[in-house]
Amino acid sequence: MGDSRLIEEALGLPANERADLAERLLSSLDPPEPELEKLWVAEVEDRIEAFEQGKLKTISSQEFFRPPRH
Repeated sequence: MGDSRLIEEALGLPANERADLAERLLSSLDPPEPELEKLWVAEVEDRIEAFEQGKLKTISSQEFFRPPRH
């Protein structure tokens, strides 16, 4: 299958399948380092726990996307 045919086929996939394909292709270019991956998982778990315990200050999406004040 030629490159252009492959791209046409990929673009014809549903959005969720294209996203999965894109993620898999990008991962193949720069495979994750297992130790680094473990550190990120631990960080995410720590942040979720802190959020659930009310230890993190949250902001609304409106506040997040507000342009910075000078």
